[in-house]
Amino acid sequence: MSKLPPGPRINVLQTALYARDPYRYLIETQRKYGDPFTVPTLNGTLVITGVPATIQQIFSADPDTFLPFGSASIKPLLGSNSLLTISGAQHRRDRKLLTPPLHGARMRAYGHTIRQAARAAMSRWQPGAPFVMQTTTQWISLEVILRAVFGVQDDAHVDTFRAAIIEMVAAAVPSLLFFSWLRRPWGGLGPYNRFARAMQTIDGLIYAEIANRRADQGPPREDILSLLLSARDDNNAGLSDTELRDELQTLLFAGHETTGIALAWASYWLHRDPTTLERLRSEIDSLGDDPEPDAIAKLPFLDAVCNETLRLHPIAPDVPRMLARPLELAGYQLAPPLGVDVATTILHRNEELYPEPEKFRPERFLNRRFSPFEYTPFGGGHRRCIGAAFATYELKIVLATFLREAHLELAEPAEVLPARRNVVLGPATGVRMRMRERRTRAA
Repeated sequence: MSKLPPGPRINVLQTALYARDPYRYLIETQRKYGDPFTVPTLNGTLVITGVPATIQQIFSADPDTFLPFGSASIKPLLGSNSLLTISGAQHRRDRKLLTPPLHGARMRAYGHTIRQAARAAMSRWQPGAPFVMQTTTQWISLEVILRAVFGVQDDAHVDTFRAAIIEMVAAAVPSLLFFSWLRRPWGGLGPYNRFARAMQTIDGLIYAEIANRRADQGPPREDILSLLLSARDDNNAGLSDTELRDELQTLLFAGHETTGIALAWASYWLHRDPTTLERLRSEIDSLGDDPEPDAIAKLPFLDAVCNETLRLHPIAPDVPRMLARPLELAGYQLAPPLGVDVATTILHRNEELYPEPEKFRPERFLNRRFSPFEYTPFGGGHRRCIGAAFATYELKIVLATFLREAHLELAEPAEVLPARRNVVLGPATGVRMRMRERRTRAA
């Protein structure tokens, strides 16, 4: 094997630096060592790139070239049958089964559920009283997941699920993912024990919901769990209870915090820029009273605003994969047990693609169409986030509902920066805002 690209040493140190602030770490390491660069981590050595041509080599490679990277770290959270931990034939089969409910007409059927959740959250706002936007948006995201994905309709049962999920997310501290030696009982003490108890509660709720749904003899239901229960592969086999649990847990964990964080960031950037805010509000108002969700989702400037938010704050700062067989990358001959990694954070701040990359400029997405190797907020290739369309749809409907039905303003005295929030990064303050007044709308 040829010499690896340059990079830092000491895997424990690099893992700790990345865990603290992956955005800053990736950008500063690329500036120091060039692109691609090599980083040793506790989960294996990675060759990392943020260059479109090199990214294309990774995302266009045969899917069997790769395995999940660091799957041992996320299996305790998501299970052994999650799309994020499986590969090969099982990955292709499960992805095919999971895709239809999260795309197209079936996905769009949840538009009114999303808007209803947004309005329910907004009803708690009081004029002049400050609130934390991320608290609101994560409440909405969780409400949508429980009602649209799990099909839970009883309010008391929704509250039971919600409390268990909040505890599970709070217990999933980053150290458990990055440092395997912490994932041990340690005599009933330590962070893992709280996490294990929370997971046991969630498992009980999910398995009970699956059992109740299998026993349900009523008319067909349209929630995603019901659609997954009826899905069949080419051999007429469906997903087992364990497979369903792992995939539901993946949708729950991946969709809850991430969409809520994106909504908080979008609200932050829009309310720092009155011109952009009013341009978007005018576009939304042009649809008239109570427009259909599908009409909202097709608005071009709203689409640009959401794209620009995800450019600045992508769902994942990077997308690592483990090599299953050799791969030539940017002139280097790589082979297992190395991994390769697409640094979305670096890509999205490429000044040649995105002039003044630190600025919020949605119009850049109106003036140019970016390739899937230049704009990758949900990853790419055969492992692109399966919930990307659903997350973007929810982002548009909720954001449009906020702007149509309320005048908001920031309550932040200074610039808000990203910070570690459990296993993901979000705005350090959660974005503090206040509602000046409600806007009238048709009932």
